Amino acid sequence: MKPNPTRSALLLIDMESGFVDPQGGHCIRGAAATVPACAQALDLARDKGIPVFFVKRIYRSDGSDVELTRYAGWKAGGRACTPGSQGLNSAQAPEALRPKPGDYTIIKPRWSAFFQTELDLILRRLDVRTVLLAGTTTPNCIRTTCYDAIALEYNTVVLTDCCSSQTEEIQRANLADMERVGAILMDSHAFAGYGPDTVPDRSAAIRAEMLGEDAVPEPFAEGGGVVSWTDRW
Repeated sequence: MKPNPTRSALLLIDMESGFVDPQGGHCIRGAAATVPACAQALDLARDKGIPVFFVKRIYRSDGSDVELTRYAGWKAGGRACTPGSQGLNSAQAPEALRPKPGDYTIIKPRWSAFFQTELDLILRRLDVRTVLLAGTTTPNCIRTTCYDAIALEYNTVVLTDCCSSQTEEIQRANLADMERVGAILMDSHAFAGYGPDTVPDRSAAIRAEMLGEDAVPEPFAEGGGVVSWTDRW
């Protein structure tokens, strides 16, 4: 394991043939065009000592774990991304986007990379404070992972040219929404200059501010020798 001075991790989400290839059952129109930028981001991350996580969606052949809103489309699309599948409608990644020694693989059961997976546990063990998001699709798996990451107190960066949507309009709107909620937008060219001071640790800054203040977290009242909680919500 290399030193990771940025305390970051790169999550590459759902870049599988079933989502990327034009003949895939869940093809995202913009996904194939992002493969070179994603490959560049992977190489940069490994060079910087940033751990890489390949986050995948694999559907059991009987459909027992397919999202209820996707089930009909999954059947109509040829039951994509089944275990051990290969080829155009498979869970196999494009050749440039496959794990290398030292990388991690996470199998997620729903949209978010955090939902019912071990991702948060591993990131905390690795002392990661910032997650960098890439992959597909921006309004679904990138966005839900972004919101969960922020909810879990991670600084969150979205690599804009490494994620994709069905249309440019959907892409722009969702990137703008994530930026408004606090994600940092950055492209793969800017990522080349990414270092320990690129992204401020907001949680650490807030904690330092709290330590400097004399404030109690909840209201209590004292009187007549009794300490009571005054606001029961």
